[in-house]
Amino acid sequence: MRDRRFRQPSFIELFTPKLATILKEGYGLADLRADAIAGLTVAIVALPLSMAFAIASGLSPDRGLYTAIVGGFLVSLLGGSRFQIGGPAGAFIVLVYSIVQRQGYDGLALATMMAGVILFVVGLLRGGTYIKYIPFPVTVGFTAGIAVIIFASQLKEIFGLDVPHEPAALAPKLAALWEARDSFRPATVGVSALALAVILGLRRWRPHWPGMLIAVALCAAATAALHLDVETIGSRFGGVPNTLPAPAAPSFDLARLRALLPDAVTIALLGAIESLLSAVVADGMSGRRHRSNCELTAQGLANIVAPIFGGIPVTGTIARTATNVRAGAKGPVSGILHAVFLLGFMLVAAPLAAFIPLASLGAVLAVVSWNMAEKKEFVALFRASRGDALVLLSTFLLTIFEDLAIGIGVGVTLGAFLFLHRLAESVEVQTGEAFLDEDRADDYGGRRPAYDSVAASDAEVMVYKISGAIFFGASATVSAALDEIGRYPRAFIFDFSDAPLVDSTGARALEAFVARLRRAGTVVCVAGARPAVRRALLSAGLHEPETLYAGTVADARSRISPPQRPRDEAPRLAGAAVVGRA
Repeated sequence: MRDRRFRQPSFIELFTPKLATILKEGYGLADLRADAIAGLTVAIVALPLSMAFAIASGLSPDRGLYTAIVGGFLVSLLGGSRFQIGGPAGAFIVLVYSIVQRQGYDGLALATMMAGVILFVVGLLRGGTYIKYIPFPVTVGFTAGIAVIIFASQLKEIFGLDVPHEPAALAPKLAALWEARDSFRPATVGVSALALAVILGLRRWRPHWPGMLIAVALCAAATAALHLDVETIGSRFGGVPNTLPAPAAPSFDLARLRALLPDAVTIALLGAIESLLSAVVADGMSGRRHRSNCELTAQGLANIVAPIFGGIPVTGTIARTATNVRAGAKGPVSGILHAVFLLGFMLVAAPLAAFIPLASLGAVLAVVSWNMAEKKEFVALFRASRGDALVLLSTFLLTIFEDLAIGIGVGVTLGAFLFLHRLAESVEVQTGEAFLDEDRADDYGGRRPAYDSVAASDAEVMVYKISGAIFFGASATVSAALDEIGRYPRAFIFDFSDAPLVDSTGARALEAFVARLRRAGTVVCVAGARPAVRRALLSAGLHEPETLYAGTVADARSRISPPQRPRDEAPRLAGAAVVGRA
């Protein structure tokens, strides 16, 4: 009888929203209560962020709220992740700002709808599977580059500088800001400092409190009470509407569609990467697994509908999704309620938004940009190898000084060439042997060890042999295969004797799996790893004594099963098992 684990899922199974799955499993009042609390928590976090992202993109704050309400509702209603929160994201600020400067909001709306169509089609064609071909150094590089640009874009708001025409490119922007350095306003700097102090202080002493919202509210109260000379949402934009706008589609013709196609492709690519990365983060936190192609079709529909209601590009948001998981959400209902709560905030408290100082939102985005930059991963990749450093820095610098799409394109291309180079270096031909052997008996030449039936049937010690190159394109397959194990033995041995290389993305996937094993109290040992493979695993954090290393599988069995010691002498591996549970 064929194993059900290897049955290909049907079309309906692949594209059934997680909301339907949750309801089918059984959804009660206790689940609704938990989702309501999580949805309210996420809405409180999303309220200042949505407005800040829209303002930083060169638009009015209501555009961000419309996006979070409409886009967030559809992503949770139709998506393939239990915990994904959709809305405007910091990763889009640079791209959206550039499109608005060139094409206006109507051009952005049309490009976003085109990107939605692309995402929907890619999802239907099951293209979500291929997003794994984006190397990890590329995602770290462009994310860090976007963080730098976001921070630079908020210097004007933080210091209250008078820059009538702020350039979009980073170098001219910094030059213009420097020329306007004498126009800074002490009151604005004070408000920014207050917001930063509140956010960082609450993060340290009250991490579960909504620090960003509290900071914005305190700054608004101080500005109004002290009549500070600080620019606010009301002074620049005239306030925030308290209703959703009437639906309206942008006009278009063939020439304009052709002109906006490159922007639409970039929005679709960035949206797919961000949303699936966010879904993976949620999977890692919750132990669940998302449906990538269903998620892409939902993201596509959200990007088609959101601009009709005045929104901007929608994607999965990592910080808000993580907040949703930590707040105890049970399923997509929390994301739906998050959109409903945001709509309620807008209906009731829109007049109060006029008092929010832009300096406080600038401080919020400064913190967001700092959090976006994956600093530890950046340094680790820079030190890992010259190839990974080249891909990382090329993506990072091109994103900052040229264009996001160019940075991603060059990074992926360099990553592909780097992989081909590593594969070529990994080919080994033994002297005196044919490259392609004839068929032989299994015991030919006596080179294989004798079959050990006891070792093979030992349920407490599991040996898992991985053959072939474990690189960014194979890491998802390896992770999925490892997940099929389904139980945690006393000891787990990785046999890497037939693995010629492991890159940073593959090593990171293995590290995540090993972390789960250690939390379950399983002793992990790596056998037969070549020096280059071992260096990659060590760079990913698989250090001794938490992870043991041995030359062969037999040596690994000896390490995990040491000779019996007297009762008063603690076994050497007991400490490793305890560390694994921590």
